[in-house]
Amino acid sequence: MMKNILPRSQPKSKCVTLKLKLLNLKISTILFKHMNPDTTTTPSPPLTPPTPTPKAQALSLLFGGLLPVILFTVIEEKYGTVAGLIAGMIFGLGEIIYELVKYKKVSTITWIGNGMLLGLGAVSLFTNEGIWFKMQPAIFELLFFGILFFSWAMKKPFLKVMTEKQNPHLPEFVKEKLSGVTLRLSFFFLFHSILATYAAFYWSTEAWAILKGVGLTVSMIVYMVIEGLMMRRNITR
Repeated sequence: MMKNILPRSQPKSKCVTLKLKLLNLKISTILFKHMNPDTTTTPSPPLTPPTPTPKAQALSLLFGGLLPVILFTVIEEKYGTVAGLIAGMIFGLGEIIYELVKYKKVSTITWIGNGMLLGLGAVSLFTNEGIWFKMQPAIFELLFFGILFFSWAMKKPFLKVMTEKQNPHLPEFVKEKLSGVTLRLSFFFLFHSILATYAAFYWSTEAWAILKGVGLTVSMIVYMVIEGLMMRRNITR
């Protein structure tokens, strides 16, 4: 009887051994893949920070310069010049930090505008005179005048050069019109710079803030609309 039983048990033993070997092979394969990942696969591209859109840059230019002025005006009225200066400077610094965190870089306009705001604010704190803080719009606009006027004088009008970079296929007569716009816009900023300087010295803080926040923005929009209508009229002739 023993002779008949033993031979029958051998195939089962071999089958179990084979299954154990296959299971061991699968485990070894899984461990190998886990410990040695495939380096030939293409890595996913790194996440790039969002870039500010032209609309976002325009809003930053508008509200970035307006809100520190509002804070300075309101707080100076209630708590004095020093408190107003500190509030305006903190907000200007906050805008720089915001752009740095969100976009991983700070736009040139923000650096120039808020850099002057912080620098002149520091001078105002040192001298205890808010006039230097109020001079920021005048200096900012005078800088724009210099850029536009001297680019025109050097036969490289700023608006024309920038337009050619953005749209090189623009008709030549349109580019030539932008040369005149550059010159006229430079005098627009010069006029505003003179007016802002007068307002900083002789106007009340509220009137100065209205000129800085609303006056420049509204007059700039009206001026550009007039320039656009004139250019359109000349093109359609």
